[in-house]
Amino acid sequence: MKRVLAYLILILLFSSCTKVRPPEPFGPIPSERQLVWHEMEYYMFVHFTVNTFTDKEWGYGDEKESVFNPTALDCRQWAKVARDAGMKGIIITAKHHDGFCLWPSAFTEHSVKNSPWKEGKGDVLMELKQACDEYGLKMGVYLSPWDRNSAVYGTPEYLTYYRNQLRELLTNYGPVFEVWFDGANGGDGYYGGTREIRKIDNKTYYDWPNTHQIVRELQPGAVMFSDAGPDVRWVGNESGRGSITNWSLLNRDNMYPGGDFAKILGAGHEDGKYWVPAEVDVSIRPGWFYHKSQDSLVRSPENLMELYYSSVGRNSNLLLNVPPDRRGLLNEEDVKSLMAFSEMREREFKVDIAKGKKVNATNTRGNIYKASNVNDGNPGTYWATNDHQTAADLIMNLGKDTEVNRIVIQEYIRLGQRVQEYKVEAFSGGKWIPVIDGTTIGYKVIRKFQVVTTSKIKVTIVKSKACPLISNIELYRAPGE
Repeated sequence: MKRVLAYLILILLFSSCTKVRPPEPFGPIPSERQLVWHEMEYYMFVHFTVNTFTDKEWGYGDEKESVFNPTALDCRQWAKVARDAGMKGIIITAKHHDGFCLWPSAFTEHSVKNSPWKEGKGDVLMELKQACDEYGLKMGVYLSPWDRNSAVYGTPEYLTYYRNQLRELLTNYGPVFEVWFDGANGGDGYYGGTREIRKIDNKTYYDWPNTHQIVRELQPGAVMFSDAGPDVRWVGNESGRGSITNWSLLNRDNMYPGGDFAKILGAGHEDGKYWVPAEVDVSIRPGWFYHKSQDSLVRSPENLMELYYSSVGRNSNLLLNVPPDRRGLLNEEDVKSLMAFSEMREREFKVDIAKGKKVNATNTRGNIYKASNVNDGNPGTYWATNDHQTAADLIMNLGKDTEVNRIVIQEYIRLGQRVQEYKVEAFSGGKWIPVIDGTTIGYKVIRKFQVVTTSKIKVTIVKSKACPLISNIELYRAPGE
């Protein structure tokens, strides 16, 4: 009996000595809704309203409802194209600055209910919801805070109107993954026939905290986008380019939609108090709405691929606008380019050379957080170092000389964004050759480099705010180079 007791005591002592403590969260961390958003990566923007039929980018607000009359509107076509293109959702301009509503709003006559389309009985939002459900996509809504049609815009009464419309969108169309608040606010407009300039203080007029609360109450799973979040921030440009250094952190306390913050939104703040990652919004055409004159100016598949590397490849999500034409269909030129881009992406990332290969690290936080977690195909596992060990190497043995020219690296962001500097080297000709270097990683970085023939790849975390946590590394040999 004494021997058994002694043996049990030894087991308990051994267990207590070998138990590995998990890393503590460091700095701001993403909410569950933000984690879901990060995983979406690439989705469609749909700009569609009276502007499509007047050949304008911004409607003045005086457009007659009869202008809106698509001849073959088919949201199922939009959704099928989005799904086949590898997108995971669609955000629609439910109301742009012209104030025209794509759903039969109870709070205005300026909507589809007074258009000839489907004799006023149509609802674009409902058709899109049903199409997204059918094709396994998530739906988001854009509701412009600026309304050039509303007679009460610029007065306190408009807030009630705007929030009533927001409630309609968030209660009648099922789950919404993102609510998009534009930064364009105030200026000249129709405003119920006054045809005047109305300016507002975009910092205080909308009482954003109480407007945001409506979204939190009605759609707790939705993220909110604007220049300053609160959940997702604008990248600071509409060219499709994320910042090479891109912190998912932001000091947003004194920021608001429409403020002069573009210069800082790309990189974010290394010492940011809030998790507010960047979204890259860009159009497949020069304009945001469909114009027949731009049919020959659709971005090429090669250009879309570059946008992918400069957005998703730089710790941002890509929101690509594809505007329906006057039929209410995505134009053939746009679809052709999207499908070719999808095929190109498939080719570039066809075979993960790194998957299952042997990996060693110069420091490991016990077997639970082992180096091989980075290429086990499980995003829930990760390699970690010991506390206070903020620099370390991962060496991946490919087993034989292999051509490589792409790398994907991801941090385990559930516990914060940490890496400040990293580099990648390839073992070739009996020595380590520099391949790339970088600063931030975050949810994901994808880096291109010249083809190198190598038997080993070394990823060095040069500098990190706390012990680095790397969940995924992939290697590819993209063709054509």
